Amino acid sequence: MMLTPTHHFRDLERKPEYLQPEKCVPPPAPGPAGAMWFIRDGCGIICAIVTWFLVLYAEFVVLLVMLIPSRDYVYSVINGIVFNALAFLALASHCRAMLTDPGAVPKGNATKEFIESLQLKPGQVVYKCPKCCSIKPDRAHHCSVCKRCIRKMDHHCPWVNNCVGENNQKYFVLFTMYIALISLHALIMVGFHFLHCFEEDWASEGRTHPFLAPTAPSLAECSSFSPPTTVILLILLCFEALLFLIFTSVMFGTQVHSICTDETGIEQLKKEERRWAKKTKWMNMKAVFGHPFSLGWASPFATPDHGKADPYQYVV
Repeated sequence: MMLTPTHHFRDLERKPEYLQPEKCVPPPAPGPAGAMWFIRDGCGIICAIVTWFLVLYAEFVVLLVMLIPSRDYVYSVINGIVFNALAFLALASHCRAMLTDPGAVPKGNATKEFIESLQLKPGQVVYKCPKCCSIKPDRAHHCSVCKRCIRKMDHHCPWVNNCVGENNQKYFVLFTMYIALISLHALIMVGFHFLHCFEEDWASEGRTHPFLAPTAPSLAECSSFSPPTTVILLILLCFEALLFLIFTSVMFGTQVHSICTDETGIEQLKKEERRWAKKTKWMNMKAVFGHPFSLGWASPFATPDHGKADPYQYVV
């Protein structure tokens, strides 16, 4: 049977001499407890800033163009509370996804002492990542941006400037869900704004006699800005909301499917052989969002319990 490059790479890893523990420097001392995880990648930082800017732009248009000038106080208050709550949860989820360690393997742990501590039996195999000099747990992959091996790495997302892995997949799923919800909410509000404001207020002004003062309500009651500016702001918001609704809905669906099948995006792409136990979809969901099912599943402030690392996860 012809070996693929992946198979060839793993055959090399299976050779004891390939581990070369003497070439690995001791791992760096662990940082202080609770140290923040942050990837210093220029593209990712720009994408994260753009994400916040787009959400804040939507806040600006929704509040100052549509809700505050509205004559319906109840409509403005209800929609304002809902939109701001969803936007807050979206940004909180974004921060947690960006600043949470996705499951990085300790760097430089492929030392002789660590390998001996695994107490390998004859026939057991460990994998070494030649790029970060780490012993790779099962289902870990190396990220060239984070420069680390990540447990259950799904993909690297520049929009959150981080990998999506074992420890932060919940926050990434919540981020895509809340962005999709505020995008849908914004589109609905823009539709109502065009339907009621333009049809009732602006159209009636055009029906007045050209030499008489308009009898329609003041345009200030419809928007704090001039009609051309209002139209441009709403069209830009429509375009942004529609684009991100489609994008984040697709991402949300693929992430939920990946969780239910217990197969990461990289594993699907590489068509890797399944070497782990198959569990039910509900158990897979609880493994990502936490045990048991609760409102904490929808909260970016509730940290799921993934349990302690298994020392034998490095052994195949």
